[in-house]
Amino acid sequence: MEPTVSLTSTVALVTGASSGIGQATARRLAAEGATVVPVARRQDRIKVLAKEIVGHDGRAVASTADLTDADAAGVMFTGDSARAPLREWEQMVDINVKGLLYVTKAALPHLSEAAATSPRQVADVVNVSSIAGRFAVPAGAVYNATKFGVTAATEAWRQEYARRNVRFSVVEPGLTETELFGHQQQAVQERMAARFADVEKLRADDVAETVEYVVTSPRRRAVAEIVIRPTDQV
Repeated sequence: MEPTVSLTSTVALVTGASSGIGQATARRLAAEGATVVPVARRQDRIKVLAKEIVGHDGRAVASTADLTDADAAGVMFTGDSARAPLREWEQMVDINVKGLLYVTKAALPHLSEAAATSPRQVADVVNVSSIAGRFAVPAGAVYNATKFGVTAATEAWRQEYARRNVRFSVVEPGLTETELFGHQQQAVQERMAARFADVEKLRADDVAETVEYVVTSPRRRAVAEIVIRPTDQV
């Protein structure tokens, strides 16, 4: 098996690192040797995470940032469209789309410069979308729209920067055990719990391991898109 690319001497900016997939990804990349900059609004959580990483001989610098006007870990609100509060729709767009655009816009000049100075290396941008970015479902119109947007934007950037040593990838998980479902209204939570009662959900670290695979792939190989589902999810 061909050895993977070392992350030693690299810097990994991980947004939404206060919980779930972002937190698991920060831990994994730090274990691979990257200096991790966990970013989130919840300062107390990312400080604890950074301290934990350093305590395991890793390198981490916590950075508190509110990428929009809400927690940047991502949100999902589903339910009857006619009854859905408009603010919930706006919040999904603000966080899932605008937050992604703001971070990418700020990062691109630095990534391009770093890639240009090291032609044998590449810079990586890995966006976490969802299987909701591949197919639409009733009562999920706006959430679907935001995730389709993430997938589409990532693919467009991949093409734009393919010959500039910057790799863009999107990871699309299925049902995952995170805080995401806790954002839903109680009735929706109960309905989803019943629907997926017999499905063993993915763990955040399953998705983080997928991100690790993407960024440690040899330079010649760009993993444009990965879908990862629970084995039991139809």
